[in-house]
Amino acid sequence: MSAQPSLARLRLHAALDRLAVTFAGLTARSDEHNCVCHWGDAEELALLKTADTELDPDLLWRTWDAPDWTDHASVLRRILPQFARTLVGGPVAPWQAEAGRSFARGRWQRWPAEQAGAVREFLHAWWADTLTDPSPAVPVPDVLVVITEASAAVGPWLGVWKTLTGPPADAHLAALVEQWEWELIGGQLPWSGWDNEEEIRTELTAWLVRNAPARLRAHGAPPKLLNRIRLLGLPCADRWEDPGWDGRPY
Repeated sequence: MSAQPSLARLRLHAALDRLAVTFAGLTARSDEHNCVCHWGDAEELALLKTADTELDPDLLWRTWDAPDWTDHASVLRRILPQFARTLVGGPVAPWQAEAGRSFARGRWQRWPAEQAGAVREFLHAWWADTLTDPSPAVPVPDVLVVITEASAAVGPWLGVWKTLTGPPADAHLAALVEQWEWELIGGQLPWSGWDNEEEIRTELTAWLVRNAPARLRAHGAPPKLLNRIRLLGLPCADRWEDPGWDGRPY
């Protein structure tokens, strides 16, 4: 007998269904256009002006990735249900930051309340499902990049993570630290941010310094990883002089 879906997974399914209902029947503007040479042809453009028609994966990618729509918000609303399903199915690397910025370009927080609420719930439901899944389709660091860029904030997502302790959330935390510690110790955000890059890096680093040590020790993380978190808590200039620094050049 197959295991029953978790509450987080049921919430995600409901959020995807809500997107499908909320954005059903919407299209790009009738006068929307893009470069034939670099984006696509007239037949493909016509699909964006036809409601509720699935796009092939390549056309979907070119559509959300294009930065030069006349009305990006309308284009995003047209593709959003399919776009969200594609993100959840993974993988999103190496385009996770660009995927998040597509949401940001659409300024979804300014949409009518019903639409903005549906997007917000999707992002939160996806994050909660990812943190509670031992083997998510999209790794936690990639999802965090998407939702941070989509919302121009990292604090709300770290706040959710703080409330979810124990496995698998702590295992995901160890994996994220192992993947990102090199850039963070060097004073860099682990991805190319679009807005508030320094603010996001500072907040992420401070959160890890406060919250990661106890959780990583409980998870059984190796001393080397705990030392990297300790180094993160030092001013940048002091990290290179610390006895625990391994001498690797940046």
